[in-house]
Amino acid sequence: MPSDAERRLFWVTAACVVLIDLVTKLVAESALLHTAAVPIFGDWVQLRLVYNRGAAFGLHVGAFSRWVFLGVAVVAIIVLSRMSRGGPPGDRFRQLALGLVAGGAAGNLVDRIRSARGVVDFLDVGIGTLRWPTFNVADIAVSCGAIALALSLWREDSRRTAPEPAAPA
Repeated sequence: MPSDAERRLFWVTAACVVLIDLVTKLVAESALLHTAAVPIFGDWVQLRLVYNRGAAFGLHVGAFSRWVFLGVAVVAIIVLSRMSRGGPPGDRFRQLALGLVAGGAAGNLVDRIRSARGVVDFLDVGIGTLRWPTFNVADIAVSCGAIALALSLWREDSRRTAPEPAAPA
């Protein structure tokens, strides 16, 4: 079972992600509401306000998308918190990864609760008409956290399956 300090890392990381995500979304809404796009790095990186009522990449499940994805986010946060509590002691990297994913899920959950318009996305990356779906800080945290969590689980699995060193004769 992780120490209190390790569990605190999970909660502080999640809280920081939610705070940074909320502040950037509020700034994006106020600054970009009446603007088509603001180029940051030519056409490659732009700020563009989009409201996403679905999930990642605009995935929708009909008229109840807001409520379905709200429920999925709540369940995900509960599962991630339990994973944090049940993680191996000393694995601060895993606590950080879980905090990033939970914070990102919570950040987008806040948007679903505060507005029926959908999740605020504002980072637009691509070349010409070849664009990645617009995203936000919460999406970055979920993606980076998921990759870090996969690495943490892989490291744990490789330690478990590593052969025992031979005993001296």
